[in-house]
Amino acid sequence: MATDTNISVQLVRHATVLVTINDTTVLVDPMFAPQGEMPTVTDNPAVPEFLTTANQRRNPLVPMPDVDLSHDAVAVTHRHADHFDEAAKSELEADVPLFCQPEETEAFTDEGFTDVQPVDDQISFDGVTIHRTPGRHGHGELAEGMGPVSGFVFEADATLYTAGDAIWYDAVERTLDQFDPDMVVLNGGEAQFEQGDPITMGVEDINAVRNATDATVAVVHMEAINHCLLSRDELRSGTEDVLVPEDGEQLTSSRA
Repeated sequence: MATDTNISVQLVRHATVLVTINDTTVLVDPMFAPQGEMPTVTDNPAVPEFLTTANQRRNPLVPMPDVDLSHDAVAVTHRHADHFDEAAKSELEADVPLFCQPEETEAFTDEGFTDVQPVDDQISFDGVTIHRTPGRHGHGELAEGMGPVSGFVFEADATLYTAGDAIWYDAVERTLDQFDPDMVVLNGGEAQFEQGDPITMGVEDINAVRNATDATVAVVHMEAINHCLLSRDELRSGTEDVLVPEDGEQLTSSRA
């Protein structure tokens, strides 16, 4: 546990965040598409064909905020289009250090990225140790159909855990116990289809995390994609001592 937290997170939009530890900034899960220029989630080939959504709104539902996206590296938890899109592929520098799941290394190199660094367990970059952590993108067979997902722990003078697209389950609890982070970023929104249970965290999951750690807890992945049905106001009403930032808002850890 850090005694002097030098860490901040700026929510860009949805799951796209800028994580800064000391003087190193990592752009996590870049989705840069203008409002409405991506289809509804069920039109994405990565989504199993049998799934349907309660609405067919085009994504993203909201525009990009005016945020300085300067970064030293990129980390991608998984390659669903709301975490790495065509606009990001076009706009990112080809030689940016890019950390990813081992299963997705080839896809990034095939797209022309020249410094792709798969994280099996951990890797060091610019004084920060990056640990890859497990995730479960839903429940049962639906989670298996969503493909592999990861989270990341960024560890230096302070420690931040970004859980990625995961529900509350034993591996998330183990990660909290192992790393004792100063700050936790959760993907909320309670993303769901008309079939099966939610595939990202809802109020119950987030309260479980809140009860399991004394870290600063922030929730992103809200109100930007058409199957994320839990609103910020609903989340705030159902939780205590949880930060729910607006797009463009910057947060720091209050833990000392």
